[in-house]
Amino acid sequence: MNQPATERQIQNVLALAAGDIRVTTGVNQGDALSILDEIEVDDIYHLADDAPLRRLALDIPAQGGIRIAPGTEAGQPGAALHLDGALVLMAPDGRTLDAIVLVEVDADSAIAAIYLLPLARLHPRTPYRVISKDRDELRRRFAQAACASFTRGTRITLASGAQVPIEDLRPGDRVLTRDDGAQAVRWIGQTTLRATGEFAPVRIRAGALNNAADLIVSPSHRLFVYQRTDRIGAGRAELLVQARHLVNGDSVIRMDGGFVDYVQLIFDRHHIVYAEGIAAESTLIEPRTLPALPAELLAGHRARRTHGLDVQQSLLDRPDAIDLLRRASTS
Repeated sequence: MNQPATERQIQNVLALAAGDIRVTTGVNQGDALSILDEIEVDDIYHLADDAPLRRLALDIPAQGGIRIAPGTEAGQPGAALHLDGALVLMAPDGRTLDAIVLVEVDADSAIAAIYLLPLARLHPRTPYRVISKDRDELRRRFAQAACASFTRGTRITLASGAQVPIEDLRPGDRVLTRDDGAQAVRWIGQTTLRATGEFAPVRIRAGALNNAADLIVSPSHRLFVYQRTDRIGAGRAELLVQARHLVNGDSVIRMDGGFVDYVQLIFDRHHIVYAEGIAAESTLIEPRTLPALPAELLAGHRARRTHGLDVQQSLLDRPDAIDLLRRASTS
């Protein structure tokens, strides 16, 4: 599991600066978001009207710790970043939202900046009451948001060519993989989560990527695209594209609301499998996702293989991105 920095996957999260969310009623009235120990339950926060979500690029090595990676929009590259605590916020309609407090520290271990990582969308001019704060579920919630997960009912292609709903698979079943042929499933996990924010699944409608049926996956799930022609300017033929970056409100949509049954599929190493005809990754065991998975999975797990270029959102920030990728894979 030890990987040089050049082989580690840089992960991106969208966070709010502490100064953009302030207490309007309560003990800390007028103050910006602070560290967990200084946040008071029942205080009410408001988000500034023009508060931007800024991209924090994270380097999370196997030996532990988090550092801000080069290319980040917020924070100082190389600075340490700590998961300080988890908050549950309640909107006026009774809806609850999860958020994580992140603290950046400088070389002298002094606080350089504080951020809020919302796991659901926060709206300006809306009062959010803090109803709980803790550290017990912190790493698991942070990990769950990064886990590549299929949804219940997704059909996975077996080595025999048969397509089987993912919930009917069992450890030992042999699944067709792109690079290594038939591979035995090692572990299957299921989690039911509120389908909101970072946990709202993405539906890729039939035909969007030459798929015969709709594919519904977690937002961070990466799809594999082989470009016969480089239509998006990535400079590589083999691409890994997060489902969230393909949302266009038409052929690819977010399904926000209610609950979702997520299923994690793990092999002895990271693979590209076929789900509803689309090449997509299995759940990756790496430092961020491990807290959401059984610890025993680490034993015997082989180093992951690089399957393609992780495409940055900037290359996909166009309304015709999904069409370009579909055409690139066929011509």
